[in-house]
Amino acid sequence: MTADAAGAVEIRRALVRLRRTTGLPVAFGGLVEPGRPRIRISELSGTATTSLLSLAVTSGNGLGGKTVALARPCAVADYSVSRQISHEYDAAVAAEGLRAVLAVPVVVRRRVRGVLYGALRDARPLGDRTLTAAVDAARDVEQALVAGDGARDVLAAARAEPPPGDSSGWEQVREAHAALRALAPRITDPALRTELLDACALLSPAPARPAAVALAPRELDVLACVAVGATNAAAAGRLGVTAETVKAYLRSAMRKLGAGTRGEAVAAARRAGLLP
Repeated sequence: MTADAAGAVEIRRALVRLRRTTGLPVAFGGLVEPGRPRIRISELSGTATTSLLSLAVTSGNGLGGKTVALARPCAVADYSVSRQISHEYDAAVAAEGLRAVLAVPVVVRRRVRGVLYGALRDARPLGDRTLTAAVDAARDVEQALVAGDGARDVLAAARAEPPPGDSSGWEQVREAHAALRALAPRITDPALRTELLDACALLSPAPARPAAVALAPRELDVLACVAVGATNAAAAGRLGVTAETVKAYLRSAMRKLGAGTRGEAVAAARRAGLLP
């Protein structure tokens, strides 16, 4: 799945949450087009028409464009007569019968990547509670995009062959392997998560004979972190668990591998072809 397609899926999920948590009957949104200062509305939820679908909203124009330009939430109590925004998109908004509208940006690494809208078909101010819930929905999209971006970066690094004679090549492979395993559980898109785990398998050399021991996924995640020198606390931060949980998985892996130390466990896992 491409980054844009994965982003659209996250926007769609966020719109469902936005409507559920705010009670707003209509929600829509889209991503900023690559290389262009505008968003393309690609996802609709609760709409009665398709007047907003594929609408290109330029930065600075209308409510969404103002949100992109300012990188902050904006709202109007009555879209068609508001003096706070320009009115290039009045026809599309009117065709859907929308009056009170809010827009919140999806911001990743200080760059607006998309906008979520919520709307009512009557004119009235949208309260702070509604705006806060919309912002929370946008934060979910932001976290998913960050995780997806990181996964694709690591995949690209993992697929790049180290230069011939580069003595650091294996360490780079091991770092990539650990990063992939740490990212995989945070990826909501099943296809991308499977691709990540497949890449992990490619990074580990096939053993001369089938491994005599099988480690649970989280045990292998912990060992992958340990293999690149991570402390229990650092591994916990990477994996989103507690240090005590890391210790428990490490003890279990050591027992299965017949190892008395962390280093012995890593060496045994490498001999078994479980780690690069």
